[in-house]
Amino acid sequence: MPIEIDDQGRTYIHHPSGQRTHYILNSFVDPWKPHDTILIQHGFGRHAGFWYHWIPVLSRHYHVIRRDLRGHGYSSYPTGKEVEVYKYNLDTILREIVDTLDQLGVRKVHFLGESTGGMLGEALAAKYPDRLLSLTVCSTPTHLPSPALKMFAFDKKDWPTACRELGSRGWAEALSKLPGTIPIEDPAYLPWYLDQIAISDGEGLAQYAEFLAHLDTRPFLPWIKLPMLILAPSNSAATRLEEQQKLLSQVPNARMEVISGKGHEIYVTEAEICQYVFLSFLAELAEEGWERRLREEQEGLERRLSGERDKMQKRRSGQQEKLHSAMNGEERAKGMVGAEKERKDSLGVMGQ
Repeated sequence: MPIEIDDQGRTYIHHPSGQRTHYILNSFVDPWKPHDTILIQHGFGRHAGFWYHWIPVLSRHYHVIRRDLRGHGYSSYPTGKEVEVYKYNLDTILREIVDTLDQLGVRKVHFLGESTGGMLGEALAAKYPDRLLSLTVCSTPTHLPSPALKMFAFDKKDWPTACRELGSRGWAEALSKLPGTIPIEDPAYLPWYLDQIAISDGEGLAQYAEFLAHLDTRPFLPWIKLPMLILAPSNSAATRLEEQQKLLSQVPNARMEVISGKGHEIYVTEAEICQYVFLSFLAELAEEGWERRLREEQEGLERRLSGERDKMQKRRSGQQEKLHSAMNGEERAKGMVGAEKERKDSLGVMGQ
């Protein structure tokens, strides 16, 4: 499907599901060198633009893709008759992520998911391991327990209802009144934060909230075999450190870095340390990759040399067999000549 660019210069992917995804691609790498790609997936209520401060650091050495979740930012959500035909489930959401990569011509990525965006990464790593180079989750729960769902509902029937009745901005304003939910104390930050949340429609957030309320990635964890980094917040209301440690224990190739901060959004409040840990993780993987490739090349060379030695040995054995065969044939011929001479001699004696 063709990639769309609107009159504001925003870029979109159109999916077979009928929905479209807004994405941002940044890359300031040296164009003559090969570089990996990072895919950033934001958490609930936010959008790709919230990761603006990570781009200068990451995009000098990596291609960076940021995408808006379904119903977030400038990405679409089902409306009208689409609601009846769109299968709003994990398989659909993951296929749309994979389709984004396919349409952008990207085979594999380092997936960086924040909060519930990391939950998608966990499922993706288990179901589509061939599309990821690594997985990093930041302040990511494995599910949303009842107290969290109740907190997000405020005084409404449930979380989706709160999004619909309050609207995206109203829901974010209610959230901002809870201690530790707004990451920056600068008084100018909150108005900007609310304006950005308001880009999403309340109905779009409500539909995604319904999806998240039933999402549980714990069954996927033992199937994650990729290298995984856990950026664990020390003081988050959404995911306790004990839960992060349990996550660590269930993924074979995971490592965890505890990030001391005031709240849940450590990708904002502790951006520099998170970036340092993340880039160090990728650099270590790259070094291991080079070492692995060198080992594979050495092993391949040894296999080729061993094969050549086997071929040479077989040729020598064949030559020796031919020589022995020739020598045996010569001996047999000599024997036959001798026997014939003896026969003739014997007949000559009898004739006398």
